[in-house]
Amino acid sequence: MDSDENALLTEQIAYYRAHAGGYDRPYAEREDLRELLAAADDFPIVGDVLELACGTGQWTGALAARACSVTAVDVSEETLGIARTRVASPNVQFVQADLFNWRPPRRYDTVFFAFWLSHIPPSRLPGFWDTVASALAPNGKAIFIDDGPAEAAREEVLAQQPIPAVLRRLDDGQPYRIVKVFHDPSELTEALATLGWSADVRTVGGNFIMGTAEPPMTAS
Repeated sequence: MDSDENALLTEQIAYYRAHAGGYDRPYAEREDLRELLAAADDFPIVGDVLELACGTGQWTGALAARACSVTAVDVSEETLGIARTRVASPNVQFVQADLFNWRPPRRYDTVFFAFWLSHIPPSRLPGFWDTVASALAPNGKAIFIDDGPAEAAREEVLAQQPIPAVLRRLDDGQPYRIVKVFHDPSELTEALATLGWSADVRTVGGNFIMGTAEPPMTAS
């Protein structure tokens, strides 16, 4: 794998570990994010759920209320520590793992990820969707939430980069580069169709996108 890409992903992990204490701040500051989180009650969450990149567990509790079980995975032990405190539910299991190397040990009825797809380098998307397909039970669905193109205005986008990226800063000013791809709903739907997925991706809440996707038949 390209060394620049690996370096960027390493920096991305370092940022989220260092930023764990401020991870929840946008949910406190932005009403549109809180409204989006409240809308989780309407998501088609069923059965056993795999949550990828669960962060501090902002979405995990809402999933647990609807699911038989939730397996929530994240690379950062710092954010997982917050998530474990936030969601102390007997039907939730937290797993610390790098999602680019981790493989699901079983299949799930629902695979959910919020604000994770935009952090995956374009070259790794096919492999990521293969992993999601391998995690889904027959008739299972992937459900995802993320930033749409309009959210780019809130970021310090780095121009002319081989991998789409933005610059984030900690409270002390220390800068970190992270992968950030602002997916257009129609383009993402077409890209998933090319990979054999049947997807419905649309804009929600003004600046966000929500998608549901079913894998190629061969995946089941």
